This record gives sequence, C-alpha cells and structure tokens, in this order.
Amino acid sequence: MPQAIFDPFPQESTISANTALRALQTLRLVVQYFYFIHNHLTQILPALFLMTKETPLAISKRVSIPLSEIELTPIRASGPGGQNVNKVSTAIHLRFDIHASSLPDFYKTRLLALSDRRISKEGIIVIKAQQARTQEQNRNQALERLAELVQHVAQSRKKRIPTKPSFSTRRKRTDDKTRRGRDKALRKKTII
Repeated sequence: MPQAIFDPFPQESTISANTALRALQTLRLVVQYFYFIHNHLTQILPALFLMTKETPLAISKRVSIPLSEIELTPIRASGPGGQNVNKVSTAIHLRFDIHASSLPDFYKTRLLALSDRRISKEGIIVIKAQQARTQEQNRNQALERLAELVQHVAQSRKKRIPTKPSFSTRRKRTDDKTRRGRDKALRKKTII
C-alpha cells in the first residue's frame, strides 16, 4: 500500500517544549498587536468621521455654518513647550467673516452690535486657540468657541418691566426716615 504524500498527523513527529513556548509567545504578541490597533482605531475613526470637510458647524437645529466659510490657519503657539514649540504649528488661528457668511440677518446684526474684542471693526471674528498640545484639539476648541459666541448672540434677553414700590414699602421707608431723624435729634447736646 503506497504511503500518502502529505500526512497531517505523522506518528513520529513531536514538538519540543521550546518550539511550543515560542509559538504561544508569538501568538500572544499578535493578539496584543490587534487589540492595540482595535483600541486606537475606535478612538480615532469617530473623530475622523465627525469632523470632515463636509460637516457644517452646528449652531442650532436650523442654523449651521459651512466649514468653507471658516478660515483655519495653523500657527506656532506662544509660551513654554520645550523643543516642540519651535518646530510644530499646533496653535490654530480662526477667521470668520460675518458679512460674507450664510448666517441669517438676525445673527449678523447681533454679532456686529456685540462689543467683543474678538470681533474687528470690519466684521471679522478672530479666535486663537493654543491651549492643547495637538493641532486637532486646538482646531476643535476654536470651532467650539465660535459656536458658543454665535449661540450666545442668539439668546434673547427678557425685557425688564419697571415696577412701582408698593404702598406698604413707601410707608416703611417714611417711618424709618422719621425714626432715624428722632434718633439723630436725641444725639445732640442739650442746652441747660
């Protein structure tokens, strides 16, 4: 009877303990590597999908600013940072032109009437973000600050209704005045 060319379980072959240990260590490293990649991808991918060029900056349910209207420029951050500060442009300089934007006129007039040092006389909002160590975090912070500024302008303040003091309040006030006047009169020196 002819012997098979490939025998998956040869009777004579045995695996040494060292070879089995090396195989297990290699398998463990492969599993750790895939686990590492999986963890990092689950953190990175959502951010990449959320902040694409097409995603507008949401202000409210109906109002949003397209990112094409916002000018984001990376610049070098000031302050301490070691060797990294002179090599990498991590800070973000955001410029947003109010007049040329697609915002409703209600937002535009309120933004232009706002006395904020971030809004220039020409109607350009300038925001500099340099708090974080990475460019992406600074970019997100600058966009968040722009959204907060526009949302703040949209909130309408309650109109103050002037009220008159009540009768009892007026009476208490006059009684207090007369009582105080009597007390002061008693403090005077008496002439004998």
